Amino acid sequence: MKQFRLISLALIAILLCSAFTPKEKEKKTEGVYLFGIAASFNDSVVYFTPIQLMDSVKLEKTFLPKRSDYAYQLKNQIEKATGKSDYTCMIYFNKSKVKLEKEALKVKSKYQKSQLKLEEIAAETFSFKKPADEE
Repeated sequence: MKQFRLISLALIAILLCSAFTPKEKEKKTEGVYLFGIAASFNDSVVYFTPIQLMDSVKLEKTFLPKRSDYAYQLKNQIEKATGKSDYTCMIYFNKSKVKLEKEALKVKSKYQKSQLKLEEIAAETFSFKKPADEE
């Protein structure tokens, strides 16, 4: 009878302890944050996009799939807006928005130090789109 009580108390203690264990942290937002910079050696204006969340994109290890497609999207937008085709576009990305904001500040400050004019592309004017999968 004592063993039954001890076993039942032990089971109740285990149940109570497992009921109050901390739950796993909720998963962070799936996707990738990114922004782009477009610069030219022939122009004193550097264009940049605001940071955008691409929720349908997943990194492959630490690499952004089809990164060049995002750069071409930005390049096409700049060509359409300015009529100039000599811009080089760079895409920066990170899973963490905070880390990417810090990176954006660093990049922008480097361009400001070199006396170039920074011009933001409005989010209403341009937003990155997930490239179509090649099948």
